[in-house]
Amino acid sequence: MLTGKQRRHLRALAHPMKPIVQIGKDGIDDGLVAAVDQALTDHELVKVKVGEASALDRHAAADELAQKTRSQVAQVLGNIVLLYRPDPDEPTIKLPTPRPDEPDEPDEPEGKDQTRG
Repeated sequence: MLTGKQRRHLRALAHPMKPIVQIGKDGIDDGLVAAVDQALTDHELVKVKVGEASALDRHAAADELAQKTRSQVAQVLGNIVLLYRPDPDEPTIKLPTPRPDEPDEPDEPEGKDQTRG
């Protein structure tokens, strides 16, 4: 589970990125899952666009893709989903770790459209 600090870090890294994959009218099929899975293997952090033609709810699409690709949803903002899956052997993205004396910080405040809203 990603902490709020880790989510902010990933959002900052993803800011200049463009979506690599788009969910269209066909929804989430095996080809789309394979494309996202390969992109996560290559990049660890991937933006996916939920197209206007897609009948899927963006949060449902994010959850389904995360489950099928064994990744974590870092953000859902507008029609963009940000997925993160570290490389099991050599992760290239170093997430901030909380100090032992630092309490767990909550995710984003309610009302913001970041992951669930």
